[in-house]
Amino acid sequence: MASTEDNAGTPLLSVEDLRVYFHGDDTVSRAVDGIDFTVGPRETVCLVGESGCGKTVSALAVLGLIPTPPGRIVSGRIVFAGTDLAKMEEEELRKIRGNRIAMVFQEPLTSLNPVFTIEDQISEAIRIHHPMSEEALRRRCVELLGDVGISSPEDRLSDYPHQLSGGQRQRVMIAMALACDPELIIADEPTTALDVTVQSQILMLFSSIQLRRSMSILYITHDLGVVAGVADRVYVMYAGIIVEQAGTVQLFGSAKHPYTQGLLASLPSRSRRGQRLYSIPGSVPNPARKPSGCPFHPRCGHAIASCRTEYPPMCDYGQGHFARCPVLFESAGRKVPR
Repeated sequence: MASTEDNAGTPLLSVEDLRVYFHGDDTVSRAVDGIDFTVGPRETVCLVGESGCGKTVSALAVLGLIPTPPGRIVSGRIVFAGTDLAKMEEEELRKIRGNRIAMVFQEPLTSLNPVFTIEDQISEAIRIHHPMSEEALRRRCVELLGDVGISSPEDRLSDYPHQLSGGQRQRVMIAMALACDPELIIADEPTTALDVTVQSQILMLFSSIQLRRSMSILYITHDLGVVAGVADRVYVMYAGIIVEQAGTVQLFGSAKHPYTQGLLASLPSRSRRGQRLYSIPGSVPNPARKPSGCPFHPRCGHAIASCRTEYPPMCDYGQGHFARCPVLFESAGRKVPR
């Protein structure tokens, strides 16, 4: 994790009022509906929330990978190292994608091409962005596999994805992402399909690589246990919006939004051993049919009449901690911004 001092300056990535909508025959799905977040140099930031809240769509928007049609970035800025990626032509984006920003996808078995060798797939980005001799390219592939903890890396180069274990495939995906020494890695649920022991190994690998390479990580996850172990700061997403943002210690010590509180209450705990785990009632709304007002109000035990009609402002608790719930903000004796 990076220190607060490291990230006090200009963010490496700044997303402002990003809106990504998907257009159907008769509907518009507001998958991402006006979010703001930043990632500082050498910082790990987590986007966390239930499936369907817009986390992955946000990440794909950063890389310009929203399928168009039906998807489209309706508004917003995606500023990376001072340049707005949202205004770039596809040819310009290709120079950044896989080079300065790389992505580790959720399912390595489906993300890796089954008919190409591991060497073919790791070397692809290097061939495009940093051409070198075949001998140097092979050495680089061996080095990358060694960096991510693959044993006998020379022997693995000629393997195909189906010949590797789930953990090895994920390590190959990480090696591919590291191939061009990116400044930012976006990791989309990279441990979801792995058993607990391998998950821990992959998380430790990300941490050690970040320390060695001084890069930033945007981590997409639904798992608060992962967040606690890797994040410097956390953005909690719900129904396409950010409902809370804070440093990791602040969030876990004093969550301010009812949704975040519900997520934390649902975690297993020794103090609640033998008891039924808490579950937030209801489910994430369909992005094409979001409720009016606060999108969380149908599931919220604190909702009042105004929550059904008024979109909640982001309330400032200080020290970088914000939550989009005026009800709890006022109950804490604070004045809601108008």
